[in-house]
Amino acid sequence: MAKPSWLKNPWATDPWFETVAVAQQRARKRLPKSVYGALVAGSEAGLTVDDNTAAFRELGFAPHVAGLSDKREMATTILGQDVSLPVMISPTGVQAVHPDGEVAVARAAAARGTAMGLSSFASKSVEEVAAVNDKTFFQMYWVGSREVLVQRMERARAAGAKGLIMTLDWSFSNGRDWGSPAIPERMNLEAMVKFAPEGIIRPKWLLEWAKTGAVPDLTTPNLTPPGGRAPTFFGAYGEWMTTPLPTWEDVAWLREQWGDAPFMLKGVMRVDDAKRAVDAGVTAISVSNHGGNNLDGTPAPIRALPAIAEAVGTDVEVLLDGGIRRGSDVVKAIALGAKAVLIGRAYLWGLAANGQAGVENVLDILSGGIGSALMGLGKNSIHELTPDDVFVPDGFRRDLGI
Repeated sequence: MAKPSWLKNPWATDPWFETVAVAQQRARKRLPKSVYGALVAGSEAGLTVDDNTAAFRELGFAPHVAGLSDKREMATTILGQDVSLPVMISPTGVQAVHPDGEVAVARAAAARGTAMGLSSFASKSVEEVAAVNDKTFFQMYWVGSREVLVQRMERARAAGAKGLIMTLDWSFSNGRDWGSPAIPERMNLEAMVKFAPEGIIRPKWLLEWAKTGAVPDLTTPNLTPPGGRAPTFFGAYGEWMTTPLPTWEDVAWLREQWGDAPFMLKGVMRVDDAKRAVDAGVTAISVSNHGGNNLDGTPAPIRALPAIAEAVGTDVEVLLDGGIRRGSDVVKAIALGAKAVLIGRAYLWGLAANGQAGVENVLDILSGGIGSALMGLGKNSIHELTPDDVFVPDGFRRDLGI
């Protein structure tokens, strides 16, 4: 007789894992210290990255006990794309956690019927990713001249990207009280010798790369100039730091260049900024603080979400990105005004733990948790959720920019 899932050893050889927390444990055990440290990230004292998850624990549910529904409707649309659950993949930078990187993530998202956000700092090209997931959204930073921005945007359009995500929430906070991971600019011979001790004690991760005959590629192929070579992550980062900061007029200009296709502005935490985004013509905003990797002391997005959704939710799609670890977190976000959520660290830990299947595992965990929460709340569908389904303690909200 098979053991119930709750009796399974989280360290067993079974590749399946039952929570995102177990995926994180496996990722920590499998990845070299520097690679895992890059996933944990955070900035300065880590106040924001901690609050992103802690805030969800402060919220409660108001469940029913009888007359519950047997239906669990989770399907919705995100930026015009039909998805099977209100969860999409958030764009994240260079992924050295697995040789297949974003291609594996895109396949997993496609297998579970949802959308893929691809970073311009990704380790795989938009052409490779869009080829395996036809619900791909390309993310851009304000890096380079207007001419260069249009060139990258048109490349994404030609590859089949269904929408554009513009990320602006970055202030280049770079100090961490617990120390930043050592990341080389290139995996040349010198770097491989330096990092060999980390890799040797993580043989499963090392073997995955050895099978491909390659080493982690720390370049950014989506920022390759026409006829040129892909810049390194740090090379692209340097260009980003030296590019003049964008204005709201710049946002409106880029939105106009993209045309009628969906356009999301990611990183909004204030009501006044959300309203300016609407005025600039965006079709969606993501309430996000860059996963806690930005200005430390910024509150969790779930705290800022209600005020933003109340202010602009009928004008644009409002999504939330930050701190999602369980399906119940997704339900809390939707009840408080989000149409859907984006996940970052959760799927990266799944990718590290078990490749494409690990990402699918994470999406299944979230789907199962959404279903359980809907049942407990007596709801047929995610579209029936309201703020009354969630207990919000006094002082929880952060109504910024009112």
